[in-house]
Amino acid sequence: HPPCPSGQAPTTMGEAPEPSSQASLAVLSKVELRVSCRHLLDRDTLNKSDPCVLLLMQSQGQWVEVDRSEVIKSNLNPVFAKIFTVDYYFEEVQKLRFEVYDSHGQAGVGTHDDDFLGGMECTVGQIVAQKRVTKPLFLKYGKFAGKSTITVISEEISGNNGYVDPLLHLAPSSLLQDLFSKSDPFLEIYRIDDDSSEQLVYRTEVVKNNLSPIWEPFKVSLNSLCSCEEKRKLRCVVWDYDSRGKHDFIGEFFTTFEEMQKAMGENKWECMNPKYKIKKRNYKNSGIVVLLDLKIHRVYSFLDYIMGGCQIHFTVAIDFTASNGDPRNSCSLHYINPYQPNEYLKALVAVGEICQDYDSDKKFSALGFGARIPPKYEVSHDFAINFNPDNDECEGIQGVVESYQSCLPKIQLYGPTNVAPIITKVARVAADEERTKEASQYFILLILTDGVVTDMADTREAIVRASYLPMSIIIVGVGNADFTDMQILDGDDGILRSPRGEPVLRDIVQFVPFRDFKNVLSAAPHAACHAMCCVLGLVPCHGLPAECCCVPCVVLMCCFALHCLPCAMCCVPCAICHAQCAMCYLPCAICHVLCATRRVLQALFYAQCHCCVPQALPHVSPLGLCCSLAG
Repeated sequence: HPPCPSGQAPTTMGEAPEPSSQASLAVLSKVELRVSCRHLLDRDTLNKSDPCVLLLMQSQGQWVEVDRSEVIKSNLNPVFAKIFTVDYYFEEVQKLRFEVYDSHGQAGVGTHDDDFLGGMECTVGQIVAQKRVTKPLFLKYGKFAGKSTITVISEEISGNNGYVDPLLHLAPSSLLQDLFSKSDPFLEIYRIDDDSSEQLVYRTEVVKNNLSPIWEPFKVSLNSLCSCEEKRKLRCVVWDYDSRGKHDFIGEFFTTFEEMQKAMGENKWECMNPKYKIKKRNYKNSGIVVLLDLKIHRVYSFLDYIMGGCQIHFTVAIDFTASNGDPRNSCSLHYINPYQPNEYLKALVAVGEICQDYDSDKKFSALGFGARIPPKYEVSHDFAINFNPDNDECEGIQGVVESYQSCLPKIQLYGPTNVAPIITKVARVAADEERTKEASQYFILLILTDGVVTDMADTREAIVRASYLPMSIIIVGVGNADFTDMQILDGDDGILRSPRGEPVLRDIVQFVPFRDFKNVLSAAPHAACHAMCCVLGLVPCHGLPAECCCVPCVVLMCCFALHCLPCAMCCVPCAICHAQCAMCYLPCAICHVLCATRRVLQALFYAQCHCCVPQALPHVSPLGLCCSLAG
């Protein structure tokens, strides 16, 4: 018999908190872990053990409890319905420990040696690599816990995910009424995998003394339910609960998520019991399960929008205030060294090389602020650095670099550091785009500055207005100034408000000093998804290409070469990485560890990229040179 639920509470999914030691790392993906045990030790005298499994993760040398499963009554071979969710970091050795204890009713899960049924240690990487890990359980001091084993099955949470909220009802048959005058039914849903094995997806609560129960609606991810494959078979089993763990089998039926969607409210399944079908001549069914309601909540990823045709419109704004120093002086932050790019150029190239692959025409707006510009040499806070007021766009990142270098001798660095005009200018373009309701462009504004902005009130007001638009702002502090006051714009320590007290609709600003430059783009995909879906109510124009969905070959986005459709993404702009790895993600350690920008973007869109398309032709760029030298 299958394990029984503890009490009346249904089993729900849990999520592991991120360990403090990994706070600075970007998450490659989330992984679901399912746990089962075999041949557990029997610690109870009169009944069998009531096992519960605890998941611990090592953080800064200490074992910290992440989550725990439900308690399963009187069962030495439990299959836990609890799904543990952990973040997976490629560059970290993430140690896990599973501990199984015998629960004691109201006293809960004990931690004494007498309650300990065994433990097992492994790493997230091992589970992910093997997908299914079975190991013996050990007691204290390395002693085997008899023949006890624990099995952990991992599954990467798909980016193309969502949730469903089903509402199920069991209409009893006359046979069910005859057999069970008082029944305590509960229902289990199993997903049937490609190898014909079954994975427990959900176990409902027990409805006491009821032959016609309506189970509470519950939430389950499409990834858990059917691996995001709507035609995948599901087995649903109805049991009559027994406190000793010997549940009575009422019946079962098979369905698919595709079938569930077709006739909500009218979809009915006969619950069949093969034993009664053979023994009883007039047997029809053991009841009918009715799907009363089904709410579907689609969750779109950043890639869904990108593959649906959304373009990234990249604008860079450069600080030309006098505090940067005379560009002719080698101490100036704007000094052009023929052998070493300055920090402005480094930040510009690092972010721009990434964003340019999302823009089909590869044209970027390049603006300046805080300088006196020709011909009248009046102070301007939103001028085109190519001095073309009708078209401020440059051809690619190289075009921006050339415009920046040719601009410096023609202007006079001045002040103050006002950025509100540029935010307002880009927001105006984003507002025009938003009115099209086609989710065709998302705007990223990169502001490079050497100090705290002087128009803080106007800047806060502009950010609040921009938070309603498909737009993100990245501010990079260049030089060694004290940027403490700039953190207020980031909103990480509280909700940013305008001078009038109006809060931002969403957090669209990320500030980072260049000396700490890493993960600067990590917030952009989430911000884009939130803007497109939650704020604008837009969905991607189309799904991912059918030929990609099966792997899924949805891009190891190290450098976002969408023109290399649809995969082989880790090869731009790092030639050495491309030469060394056809699998795209595994041997990328050189770039992954030593190149901050590639590491950020690899973290954002990790997926197995099994050579579904011809490899892209590499091209060398400043980032590629950086990685090659590092290698």
